[in-house]
Amino acid sequence: MRGTPAVDIEQYVADFPQEVQKRLNAMLKTIRKAAPAAVGAISYQMPAFKLEGRPLVYLAAYAHHIGFYPGAAITTEFKNDIAGFKSAKGSVQFPHEKPLPLALITKIVKYRVKQNVERAKKKPAARAKR
Repeated sequence: MRGTPAVDIEQYVADFPQEVQKRLNAMLKTIRKAAPAAVGAISYQMPAFKLEGRPLVYLAAYAHHIGFYPGAAITTEFKNDIAGFKSAKGSVQFPHEKPLPLALITKIVKYRVKQNVERAKKKPAARAKR
């Protein structure tokens, strides 16, 4: 599907067929709404979002699914929610033939936002103790 590495998220999306673009754009809109302060970029050759200087979530399109990479904690924290999808430590696959679970994506992104904000609050205190 893809040729040269994308330099930004819009170019990444544009490299895919129209139906996959719609799915990617729906996920991107959902992520941006759930984490408006997050900064989007290309990292590891896929769309990525960072918040408080830490990775928040990544996503990538493939021939048969969109991979969503919110980190290892989600596989235990959202075990029941992701049970209907193929998953591994820190990742979930959303097949193209099924509707995107945008409410679940929102829930996971908001959970990750909370994690990043809490870690950012602890970071200065940890440095002061040194």
